[in-house]
Amino acid sequence: MQQESPPLTHHLRVHQDRGHTVLELHGEIDIAAAVELLPWLDRVTAHSHPRIVIDLRPVEFFDCSGLRLLHRVRARVLDQGGELRLVCAHPLTLRVLRVTGLARLLPPHPTLDAALGQPEATSGPV
Repeated sequence: MQQESPPLTHHLRVHQDRGHTVLELHGEIDIAAAVELLPWLDRVTAHSHPRIVIDLRPVEFFDCSGLRLLHRVRARVLDQGGELRLVCAHPLTLRVLRVTGLARLLPPHPTLDAALGQPEATSGPV
């Protein structure tokens, strides 16, 4: 696993793992964090066939702003012909994903190994 230089935000760490760009979100993902994260997420999803994993395990709080970010990343990745996988183990965040239906579109995995062990993309059609 090769570590990239960290972005200029304490809410995001980026690294490569098994051919995927792992976006590890940290702390409270609210409207202020979303504004900070959006340019970085748009940058990493701008190229053809991105292979992205979003890791929410270090997240302490996740509101509708975080849901909008996930939905935006998913749409951008699919538009570019890529794949997106999600790692999430926090019970409250999992509940929000299920209640909103996002878990059906982007099934969460409990660990990074589980997400990267999948033979095909888990993002599904739009």
